[in-house]
Amino acid sequence: MLRLFLCLLSLSPLVAAEVLETRELAAGVYALVGPTTDRTSENLGNNANFGVVVGEDGVLLIDPGGTAKGAQMIEAAIRRITDQPVTLVINTGGQDHRWLGNGYFKSRGATVIANDKAVADQKARLQEQLQRLAQAVGEDALQGTEAAYADQTFSDSHHFVFGGRRIEIHHAGHAHTPGDSFVWLPDQRILFSGDIVYVDRLLRIGSHSAHKSWIGAFEALAQRQPDILVPGHGRPGPLARAHADTYAYLVFLRDAVGALLEQGKGMEALGEIDQARFSHLQNYALLKGRNAQRVFSELEWE
Repeated sequence: MLRLFLCLLSLSPLVAAEVLETRELAAGVYALVGPTTDRTSENLGNNANFGVVVGEDGVLLIDPGGTAKGAQMIEAAIRRITDQPVTLVINTGGQDHRWLGNGYFKSRGATVIANDKAVADQKARLQEQLQRLAQAVGEDALQGTEAAYADQTFSDSHHFVFGGRRIEIHHAGHAHTPGDSFVWLPDQRILFSGDIVYVDRLLRIGSHSAHKSWIGAFEALAQRQPDILVPGHGRPGPLARAHADTYAYLVFLRDAVGALLEQGKGMEALGEIDQARFSHLQNYALLKGRNAQRVFSELEWE
C-alpha cells in the first residue's frame, strides 16, 4: 500500500510541475518544458519538451513521453491546464521520449500519428532504447512501458484541423533520427521542432543521425519563420536561438571536418578543431569529440 501511495504521489500534478514547466504560447497552445539533463528516475525519461493543443472535445499531445509512467506525468501536467482527455498524439521521431508513452495514451482511447520512417526506427531500436532506459531510470520507473505504434502514418506531410486550429506535420529529412518531423501551427506561427532543434544543450550526432540531411531539415522548418519555436530540448524562443545552437553548429562541424579531410588528415586530427564557440552549451565536453567523429565517418562515405 505504501509503494502504491508513493507511486501515485510521484505522478501527481504537483510533482509533474516540478519536472515539466508549463508555458502558454497562445490561447489553448502550451509547451511542457522538460529538463535538459539526462533521463533519470525523477523525470521518468521525460528529459525533453512536449506540446499541448486544447480543443473543444479533447487534447492534441505532441510526443507522449519516454515511459508509461512518464506519460502519466505528462497527463498530470495537462490536468493543470484542462480536464479534456488526450485524444490525438503525434510522434515527432524515433527517440524514446517521442513515442514510448504511446501505449498509455492509446489504452485511454487516443489515436497516434507518426511518420512511416519514425515507426520503422522505433521498431528497429526498441530493445536498445528499453535497455538504455532501464539503466537510466531504473526498472521500477520503466514498469508498464510497452511498445505501441502509430495508428496512422504519413510519408512527407500531413495536414488537418484540430480544435479549430490548422495543424501541419512535416518530415523534411533524416535528422537526429530517421523519421524526425516538425509540427507547424501556421495561424499561431508556433513550431514544435522535435529533435531537429536543440537549444541550451549541445545536440548529439549519433549512429542513428545524419548530419547533412539534418541541416536540410532545419532549413525547411526555418522557412516557416515561426514567431515561437519550441525545440526538442531547451527553452522555447525565437528562431535565431535555434539557428545559433543547432544549425550553426551542424554547419560549422561539417565544414571543419571537411577541411581536415581535404588536407588528407585522419580521425586522429579531429582534436585540432576548435569548437569553443559552442562551449556554453550543456554537455559540450561530453559530446564535442563524439560528434566530430560521427561527422568524419559520415563524410568519408559521401
